[in-house]
Amino acid sequence: MLRQRFFINCLLFVLLLPAVTSLQAQDSTNILSPEARQSIPDTLLFKIQKAQSVITEVKAAGRRGYGVARIRAGLADVKTNINPIQNDVKLHKENIDSKSLANYRLILDDAQVKLTTWRTALSKSNNTLQSQLDQLLALSSDSLLVIAGTDTTQKKLYRNQLVSLKLQLQESGTRTSAQLDTVSQLLADVSGTSLRVNDLLTTLNEQLQQSAVNVLQQEAPFLWNAPLSIDADNQQAIIRSTYQGQQKILSYFLASTWDDRFLLYLLTIGFFAWVFTNFRKANDLSNGHEIDTLRLKNLRPVPVVSSLIVLLNLIPLFEPSSPSFYIELTQFVLLVVLTVHLWKRLPELDLRLWLVNGALYILLILTNTLLSESLLLRFWLILLNVAFLYIGYIYARHLHFSSVSVRIIRPVTKLYFALHGLAILLNIIGRISLAKTFSITAVVALVQITGLAVFIEIILEALDLQIQISACSKGFFSRVNVSHTRRSVKKALIFLAIGVWLLVFFINLGIDDDVFRFFGDILSKPRTFGSFAFSLSNILSFSIIIYLASLLQKNIGLFFGESQLPPADGQVDQVSSVLALIRLVIIVGGVLLAVVASGISIDKFTVVLGALSVGIGLGMQAIVSNFVSGVILIFERPFRIGDYIELADKKGRILDIGIRSSKMLTGQGSEVIIPNGDLLSNRLVNWSSRGTYLKTEFALKVASDTNMDDLRTVIQEEAGQLGESMQTPDIIVSNISADAIELKVIIWINSISSEASLKSELLQRLVSRFKEAGIKLL
Repeated sequence: MLRQRFFINCLLFVLLLPAVTSLQAQDSTNILSPEARQSIPDTLLFKIQKAQSVITEVKAAGRRGYGVARIRAGLADVKTNINPIQNDVKLHKENIDSKSLANYRLILDDAQVKLTTWRTALSKSNNTLQSQLDQLLALSSDSLLVIAGTDTTQKKLYRNQLVSLKLQLQESGTRTSAQLDTVSQLLADVSGTSLRVNDLLTTLNEQLQQSAVNVLQQEAPFLWNAPLSIDADNQQAIIRSTYQGQQKILSYFLASTWDDRFLLYLLTIGFFAWVFTNFRKANDLSNGHEIDTLRLKNLRPVPVVSSLIVLLNLIPLFEPSSPSFYIELTQFVLLVVLTVHLWKRLPELDLRLWLVNGALYILLILTNTLLSESLLLRFWLILLNVAFLYIGYIYARHLHFSSVSVRIIRPVTKLYFALHGLAILLNIIGRISLAKTFSITAVVALVQITGLAVFIEIILEALDLQIQISACSKGFFSRVNVSHTRRSVKKALIFLAIGVWLLVFFINLGIDDDVFRFFGDILSKPRTFGSFAFSLSNILSFSIIIYLASLLQKNIGLFFGESQLPPADGQVDQVSSVLALIRLVIIVGGVLLAVVASGISIDKFTVVLGALSVGIGLGMQAIVSNFVSGVILIFERPFRIGDYIELADKKGRILDIGIRSSKMLTGQGSEVIIPNGDLLSNRLVNWSSRGTYLKTEFALKVASDTNMDDLRTVIQEEAGQLGESMQTPDIIVSNISADAIELKVIIWINSISSEASLKSELLQRLVSRFKEAGIKLL
């Protein structure tokens, strides 16, 4: 390639030298007359224009560049990444765990994608440069652009332009030749690296296929046959290659999952701001002393440690494809943070136990790094396993958390004992890799369940703090059922904790990909029921969407002022009946979205709707009637939530207007569910008409000699003492006898729900006043 460029440069110099020499010997001061300008051949002008265009294009392409610097820097990074992988594969041969092999393959796949992109771009640039160089060479050797002694006068008049043009052509040709040489060399380097990566991928794929077969095969002698010493130089090289390989895995993982980590950081910052703000509000509230009685054990006004615990526990959930080394590192940091958090909470004996567990964890990580076939190192690992068994036994007896059921801790403790026992057995029979994996998995499992227990307590305490503040400020949580909400949140947190713990457990064992693939195959496998094709994932999606839609429509009222708490003293908050329409929209939207997620085609869905219509016509008339009645009630609004109505023999206040039925709270405190069809078809009396008063009455019987004016004055004065809830009463004489006068007192009140209390208060006042006025009741 270098010889070809040198030959081209020499050829350009030989072609341009006679033209330059002859043009410099001629007179350069002649001025072209208009007649001569018109006689210049069009071909010369076309050639000059074409040459200028090619030169401009070459210069523009040179200024833009061909990404050589960027590709060269990226290629250096790729080589830096694959060198430790190649060394680790070479030194460990077939003893690399499957998780590391999978991570190595991810790095190499990513490198191969980059190399393929670069190779395509460089090939295109190489072709472009070769085409430009060919054009420059053709223009340089074109006789029309060379001035000779036999040229016509018209051509000689362009000698200055032609000389400048030839010099530019020579300069552009030299520069293009150098760029072509650089691109060609870089293309060869990229192609060679791509072949190297492809060979490594082939080797890794072969080892991955063999790893499942070799998982239980013996890789070292039995413990009693183990050598006392090892090759120090070889052991050092293995440790160095392992460290470099794990470092590349970690660097690649951190660089490729930064977006998920960013979301986790935002969530943690949001939790910190939430708790910090609530503590500020608690201090500002006038009745903040009620909040202090919560006795928060895991939260502080500046919840730095609590936020770190939340962050570290949620890392596997946001980064499920984490390498095992990354999980071990985060669990170690979690252990340190938990130590700080539990320092003053645990009794002295339990704190010593926890510190010993942390020290043994550090020793186990170092031992796994240095472990080889040596008898001393393997025996040391067995001693660590025995120590962890003792720690686990004490842990199971002392360290318990109220947020995590014993039904969860007991299986984890049993699994902890089983893994350490298996690690000892595998170490004895020479399966060192599995012994290391089981040992670290057991310890991480215990640390993780402890961290998750503290995580649950932190979230529940933060929720309690929010509920208490909302209750003081009449906020959102003042309308919810606190005990029910706390139980629901606790169940959800326990479910989340179990999922995170299992995820970490599978990652440490290196079987997370296999587990995900297994369940993925089960869920996505096509199945048929007659002519209907479906998959379990479709059914699962359908069920989840329906459940979420149902949950949302039940609790959407909380955002509109609806309360889950029973009404106090029969008082019900006025809530817009449009809420029922919103619930209807949520249900319909959830069903349609669930149908789409289930993968049911439109034609099959039409068949289902047809079958439903037949069912409606045969046996679902009442349900459909109630449904339609609910929609009519929403739009006609004969009553609203909170109104006091009378329907047949029932009186009460409307608690809720649903899609199928409505709820009424009677005066006896019972909750009656009334189908919407009955509300619409039967006679209904609304006693809560706006701006009107309701009539109530009672009878009096007084002596015939009673002064009626005094009686009327007493009744009106006492009624006036009850304020705006009662108008001036009407007193009607209903009957007269020889010794008695019978009266009917008609009272107008503004709320039927307060009828009994107002009447009782008025009668008590009248009894006292009648005695004072000497009015005798019969």
